[in-house]
Amino acid sequence: MAFWQKHWTTAAPIVAWLTYLASFSGVVPTLVLAATLIASVLAAVHHAELVAHRVGEPFGTFLLAVAVTVIELGLIVTLMSAGGESATTLARDTVFAAVMIILNGLVGVCILIGALRHKEQVFQQVGVSASLATICALTVLTLVLPNFTLSEAGPVYSTSQLAFVAVVSFLLYATFVGVQTVRHRDYFLPDKAVVADQEIHAAPPSNARTAASGMLLVLCLGAVVLLAKTLAPAIEGAVSAAGAPRAIVGVIIAALVLLPEGVAALRAALANRLQTSLNLGLGSALATIGLTIPAVAALSLLMGLPIALGLDTKSVVLLLLTLIVSTLTLGTGRTTVLQGAVHLVIFAVYLFTTIVP
Repeated sequence: MAFWQKHWTTAAPIVAWLTYLASFSGVVPTLVLAATLIASVLAAVHHAELVAHRVGEPFGTFLLAVAVTVIELGLIVTLMSAGGESATTLARDTVFAAVMIILNGLVGVCILIGALRHKEQVFQQVGVSASLATICALTVLTLVLPNFTLSEAGPVYSTSQLAFVAVVSFLLYATFVGVQTVRHRDYFLPDKAVVADQEIHAAPPSNARTAASGMLLVLCLGAVVLLAKTLAPAIEGAVSAAGAPRAIVGVIIAALVLLPEGVAALRAALANRLQTSLNLGLGSALATIGLTIPAVAALSLLMGLPIALGLDTKSVVLLLLTLIVSTLTLGTGRTTVLQGAVHLVIFAVYLFTTIVP
């Protein structure tokens, strides 16, 4: 048992690949596939965190956000390829779900539990404001504007519009990454005066261990994509059998891949490192839009798959409310219990209206 607890992150990708190969025989239960998929996601984030600790902040949170986004992108692309025209809104639903889960659910919980333990927490407003400004631009350009263009009837872009928005989204995200990691790196660093997590002071892993984790991370990501493709019919079948809206599939995908990162953000908030929590959450939201939308747009253009990005009216209202409240909440550099509660209420409304539209 002790051996398994120590080496499960190494065993997880191996077991995942063996499970995937065994699924060709049709004897692997759906629950086993799901459990193996979750274990692979957790192992992938573990290895990403280990590599991140080696390269330091804010590269660490950036690397973790990209790793999680690659997992999410792999899930979306495989499900879109398998679903064809029936998966037209999958990318939109998943990206919107990720934004709502992060800006309301994750940020709300981190602020709330951090405030309950530490009363008031502080962070660098300049870095967070830069992140929010980029998120506002990306979400409106990709999820709202398609409803108001004239070349094609909403909620879709024409071919040229889709290509243009995909390029500018990627360039905007790349610019943010350059600011976060090079030009203004200090804007995103935690305040050393409030760092309380002893793990931040742990010795970085050796080069050999970092390289091993890098290879295991690749194995985990590949296993997640393949297992997700295997599980896709079961997920969509369960949603249809329950009579739930198809948008629930996007919520499930987003929640699945964001869960491990959410745990890391919560641990940082409890350790009075809200800056790290916000870097993780907002960085993941940016990567989700800035990488996923261009990738699915390229898939749509190359394979001729239809893709609808524009949100319905209810979702647009909730998105704009979320962006306004997030700007006000994170506009002072300090947070309290009330701000966390407001975000969680919006998140609860989003979940309820997704199930009961």
